[in-house]
Amino acid sequence: MIYSTEVDRMCCVTKGANHQSAPIPEEGKWVRAKEIKDISGLTHGIGWCAPQQGACKLTLNVKDGIIQEALVETIGCSGMTHSAAMASEILPGKTILEALNTDLVCDAINTAMRELFLQIVYGRTQTAFSEGGLPIGAGLEDLGKGLRSQVGTMYGTKAKGTRYLEMAEGYVTNVALDENNEVIGYKFVHLGKMMEMIGKGMDANEAKEKATGQYGRFDEAVKVIDPRHE
Repeated sequence: MIYSTEVDRMCCVTKGANHQSAPIPEEGKWVRAKEIKDISGLTHGIGWCAPQQGACKLTLNVKDGIIQEALVETIGCSGMTHSAAMASEILPGKTILEALNTDLVCDAINTAMRELFLQIVYGRTQTAFSEGGLPIGAGLEDLGKGLRSQVGTMYGTKAKGTRYLEMAEGYVTNVALDENNEVIGYKFVHLGKMMEMIGKGMDANEAKEKATGQYGRFDEAVKVIDPRHE
């Protein structure tokens, strides 16, 4: 180590204070983190690219400093889906410090990683006060049955009003209107469930019918419209 001449000529003064780092909550215990291996937790975060054309929701499950599980969800940019595919291979097995300094292909995913790193090392994780944290595989539980991201896609114009296209429940096929042409419900197809049933050999039309549901006062509709064509 090289010292400047000014520092080299200084006399020594004993360091009296010995302030430790503040403990942070990690999976039900308080930890004074000094090394990467001291960090554990599951958390979620959002990132966006520089031109703000798309966003990424990233979920990481970290155990002893190493990413054991990663869920990468993207929206708004077609190229991001391919970036997410690569990131899902890159992230597991890396320490959170390695991941922070790894090119995750898409700027939105890199930004999400940065935001998650801050949450994790400051003890702001979802599992901060959960003893033992969450098992590997907990990330998939966010997706629910059918393993599809929770997506909301709505479109509206001043001239024609709103169009519901996709809800958490699934792909919206019909929107119910009352006598004032106000939305009172919708019918949807849970695509994840439908594809699972088709994969098990069920006829596509039957699978679609079984995966179809409705929300609100759909049965009271005065008028039903196809939100994509009417």
